[in-house]
Amino acid sequence: MVACFLQGELSSERFGEAVRSGLAARGLSQRLLTHPDLRDAEANAARRDLLAATRGYGENRELFEGFPADVVWSRAVLSAREVSTVRYLDYSYWVELSGGSRRPADAAERIRAGLRVFDVPNEPFVTAARALAAGERFPPLILVGGRHGEMVCLEGHLRLTAYALAGFPTGVECLVGTAPDMDSWTR
Repeated sequence: MVACFLQGELSSERFGEAVRSGLAARGLSQRLLTHPDLRDAEANAARRDLLAATRGYGENRELFEGFPADVVWSRAVLSAREVSTVRYLDYSYWVELSGGSRRPADAAERIRAGLRVFDVPNEPFVTAARALAAGERFPPLILVGGRHGEMVCLEGHLRLTAYALAGFPTGVECLVGTAPDMDSWTR
């Protein structure tokens, strides 16, 4: 999950600079994220340290405040219908963009109507949806929940919104984390 999360954030307009700066400060190459060797314990520790520094992972702060420690991760390809039920994190921007529902389909509707939230442009969503329609494959979404039927996006909100703008045209590769007490974190 750590490698997947950082790989997704590396290309993010919003979070990519912090990841790149964190790599540079540690004298590490982007290759640590773009070509992760999950069998390399030292590299895994470096990635975990980077995610802790940039997002609070394993330190009970920032994005990962209250995040359960006993998460079980699995890879899955969710059907278009299943992906359409995934909600955004309870974060002010995503709540506002979706009109309070935290549903990407509602956000897509509002984006199509020209709604702009907190003066943040919608072009990155539209550009990503066009890339998807042109056949581009996105990195896996990282989803979490207490059970598979009630998932929240942990990483990949822009990509999830692009899928919604494109009408959820296909199944989506995901990394899914479940834990008995995850529901309290995803509310």
